[in-house]
Amino acid sequence: MGSKADLEWSSKIAKTAADLGLDPVMRIASAHKVPLKCLEIIREFEKEPVVFITVAGRSNALSGFADAQTHCPVIACPPYGDKFAGADVYSSLRMPSGVAPMVVLEPDNAALAAAKIIGYHNEAIRKNVMAYQEAQRLKLEKDNNELL
Repeated sequence: MGSKADLEWSSKIAKTAADLGLDPVMRIASAHKVPLKCLEIIREFEKEPVVFITVAGRSNALSGFADAQTHCPVIACPPYGDKFAGADVYSSLRMPSGVAPMVVLEPDNAALAAAKIIGYHNEAIRKNVMAYQEAQRLKLEKDNNELL
């Protein structure tokens, strides 16, 4: 997270990630204010199979910084900001060449994307993803059947 203001948004991601069998870890370090701390956190966690999910609003330097510093996947999941009518999302979308964090706007979907990536090499996580997707399909079928 870029700051403690991102905790509520990040907690939604962490809950879904845990539900999918991942072991989420949350840290706070602003790429603008404490870039060396960000780098330290990246170096600590990239030793293992990891997907970084970055949460930073306003001017999102965190996602680009993290992506440029690691070989691991980075998913930007910026919280929606009312102040700029959502336009601050462009700071997550517009990245310089050679910097490619994926952007997923919904917290649950960011966790799901991370689980899918980890699931390539972890059968238990892959099975959890498949069960999650099946539950989504069954819910839609149930909702449709209630209309009949």
